[in-house]
Amino acid sequence: MLRLLLCLLLLTPLSPSRAQTVGLVLGGGGARGGAEVGVLKALEEAGVRPDYIVGTSIGAIVGGLYAAGYSAAELEQMFCQQEWLSLLTDRRSDLSGEPLKQEGGTTYIFGFPVIDTTNPQFGVLSGARVEQLLDSMLSAKGCSHFSNLPTPFRCVAAEMLQAKEVVLSSGSVAKSIRASMAIPGIFKPVRLNGQQLVDGGMMNNLPVDVARTMGADIIIAVDLQQSAMQNRTQTENIITSFADLIGLGGIANWVFNRPDITKYNANRRSADVYIQPLMSDYDASSFGNENMRHMIAIGYQAAKRHEQQLRQMLPAI
Repeated sequence: MLRLLLCLLLLTPLSPSRAQTVGLVLGGGGARGGAEVGVLKALEEAGVRPDYIVGTSIGAIVGGLYAAGYSAAELEQMFCQQEWLSLLTDRRSDLSGEPLKQEGGTTYIFGFPVIDTTNPQFGVLSGARVEQLLDSMLSAKGCSHFSNLPTPFRCVAAEMLQAKEVVLSSGSVAKSIRASMAIPGIFKPVRLNGQQLVDGGMMNNLPVDVARTMGADIIIAVDLQQSAMQNRTQTENIITSFADLIGLGGIANWVFNRPDITKYNANRRSADVYIQPLMSDYDASSFGNENMRHMIAIGYQAAKRHEQQLRQMLPAI
């Protein structure tokens, strides 16, 4: 009987161990998002292809397009050739020579829209041109909806009035990305599913936890913050208690509680491969073709410093 059992064990094929899945998390940081394109170049060279992608704000733009099938080289070309100032500000080139012009309820200064009486929302810029560009690029890949994306993708926004995190996973990818990058006070909120959505960085600027929820075993996180955010002080705790007492609501609670800092610190520690391109000479508004080329190079070099760690992952994935 024992010999029979041994024979059966030897003849029974061992089930292969499950390959570990990789989640790529791309943080927010405005123009510094060019560095994330450089990271993608290094990942491709190392043979790492993520199974899941999550992004916030500019990370949602990079991540959404990469999830749709655009290569790092294609994104590099797009980022370096794009006229970012006009794209982000909805500038009208036909009015660029006009110091002041009013048309259809909108006031323009040298082509830049500054007042829109037809859509009086909290924020100056509509972000329409960004959404149109994303929609055209995604549609060109046959990926206008989340269900069509070759790589599962999520992006993070925040509900403005309640100051709560919203993870977007269905519907229009372009509109969801537009919501994720709607910096309060600059871009108008996006009305989606009955909610007023703004930049996801308000709540979760490095959404490692979202990638874990999707099922990723190994997380590669690209953090565009240039210094670690600190936890709130005792004084802020006292002010928060006062705000709760007089009922200032979700926005005030966010200002005083800063839940984004708590989550950011936890997510930063949770990443398996943490890449932080150092760009002290650039800020969130440093758009421009030459700046983009430099930041892409910085991101590439930052990821290359983790090359051995990335290649060690390959047998597991």
